[in-house]
Amino acid sequence: MPARQPTPTSPQAPAPRGPRRVRLLPNRFPPIRFRPAPDSRVRARAAAATVWYLRVLAVLNIAGVMSLPFREEVHEHNAGEFFTPYLATAGLVSAALALFLAVVMRRRKRAAWVFNLLLSGFLFCLYVLALTRDAYQEHLFNWLSAALTGLFVAALLLGRREFSAIGDRSNPRLALAVGVGGTLVGGTVGTLLVRATNQLPGATLKDEIAYTLLRGISVGPLADRVPAVHAPRWADVTVNVLIAVVFLLVLYACFRAPRGACLLAEQDEQRLRALLDRHGERDSLGYFALRRDKAVVFSPSGKAAVTYRVVGGVSLASGDPIGDPEAWPGAIDAWLAEARRHAWAPAVMGASEEAGTVYARHGLDALELGDEAIVDLADFTLEGRAMRVVRQAHNRVRRAGYSVRIRRHEDIPDDELALLVDRADHWRDGATERGFSMALGRLGDPADGRCVMLECRDANGEPRALLSFVPWGEHGLSLDLMRRDRDCENGLMEYMVVELLLRARESGIDRVSLNFAMFRSVFERGSRLGAGPVLRLWRSTLTFFSRWWQIESLYRANAKYRPVWEPRFLLFAKSSDIPRIGLASARAEGFLTFPGTGGRS
Repeated sequence: MPARQPTPTSPQAPAPRGPRRVRLLPNRFPPIRFRPAPDSRVRARAAAATVWYLRVLAVLNIAGVMSLPFREEVHEHNAGEFFTPYLATAGLVSAALALFLAVVMRRRKRAAWVFNLLLSGFLFCLYVLALTRDAYQEHLFNWLSAALTGLFVAALLLGRREFSAIGDRSNPRLALAVGVGGTLVGGTVGTLLVRATNQLPGATLKDEIAYTLLRGISVGPLADRVPAVHAPRWADVTVNVLIAVVFLLVLYACFRAPRGACLLAEQDEQRLRALLDRHGERDSLGYFALRRDKAVVFSPSGKAAVTYRVVGGVSLASGDPIGDPEAWPGAIDAWLAEARRHAWAPAVMGASEEAGTVYARHGLDALELGDEAIVDLADFTLEGRAMRVVRQAHNRVRRAGYSVRIRRHEDIPDDELALLVDRADHWRDGATERGFSMALGRLGDPADGRCVMLECRDANGEPRALLSFVPWGEHGLSLDLMRRDRDCENGLMEYMVVELLLRARESGIDRVSLNFAMFRSVFERGSRLGAGPVLRLWRSTLTFFSRWWQIESLYRANAKYRPVWEPRFLLFAKSSDIPRIGLASARAEGFLTFPGTGGRS
């Protein structure tokens, strides 16, 4: 079990200042540091140099688009007997290409390395041949351009072993389809814009198409070779931006990471269930590793595993590794190696402090997300002033004639279970099934017979609400699903939770995990006397967003049961990946869906 935090009333709880980056138990688990060999350091620096070259070229190309004198200078050195370094053209297309290549090269994608080597290598050979002629030798800038291009090629060759991330096999077909479709759409829109804004008479359709394509390559004098067309400056830039967007989409299709289509197989699920039977009591989120939209990687010994889902190029794991903690490092190494091989950004949602410490030893950083509410049934009571609101809600609903029945899923007849599943779908708020890190996503599946169902009926015997809990080892339960009829009595959920907490010990249950409260400590301490301005501002921001995402309401709903708060962490490899990880998490949890995906990530 992870170390427990003070309860909400504990005066020793430290005052937070928003989301905190945490260094987990450095004295007990010092990070493992490896000293790379000299040749590996050279390869790494060479690979990093190629990324920085592309970044600098992207900035210079954007500056060339924005600055007329600088753009004219670049165009002058791209004409006649002059040439410029690799990708230096002062155009949006080149800027987009350089920027995109910098991103995928930073992710060490092999396809991007091959693309750069072929393009820059051919250009370097061309420059070397040109410098054998006296006309090109007279210009010092040509020698500088050839030298910079040659250094870029040399860096690519030195760092070739660093670029080992593979792509999806369907990328070439997708790129071809995107290129053809995008060119047709972008070219048509650009041609129509050129026709509408052309300031010269007598231009043919062929002239307008040629002008559009040339203007898509550069906003400089290249398109002036079509004398029958002269469009305004803003039209030229618009056409260039359209072609640049199409080009970026083609590049994305070429270099996108694999989607991770190898999901949990039946044999994998059986192996995970065996690990949960032996070690399931360690983590309340362990059973959610059995979601069938996840993939799994096992340690070499087979005694531990990490389950994950690939969303938007992020390998998103949740909870702690499954199995023996002594085998966790092997499973984590295998998961990180899989992420590197496919250029996925590794991340873990909702890890405990114990697991976060082990992940930190493997190079991941930690950010405290919030706290999980865990009720120890030995300490739970309805007595006392602090429980007055819950006690009153429980008594009011009971007097209204409601009753709760608690059964294992396997003990519910098939027709009754089918009715409850149908009602749960009907009561769901929205069409998207939400949940990833703390939801199973398959109510009523025969494989989940040990799950516990709370069925609440009104005085007429009609189902009005249900709760479903997954096993947490032999003596614990973890909340999976909470659904109710919107027209039922207020306080119905409190009534059901209290009934479970009062009666669960009869079935050998001694602890229950309720919902996760994101940024719980901010709400708890931000309203207290003496809270600082930063904490109050952070609390106000979270309160504002709680209108849509129920951040504060989840904390309030859990705090009324006087739980023990267990901290949960976000683990990530690079701070720059946090926006991607946040977007991937929102998609995985069902809070963000894209049109046409049907709610799937």
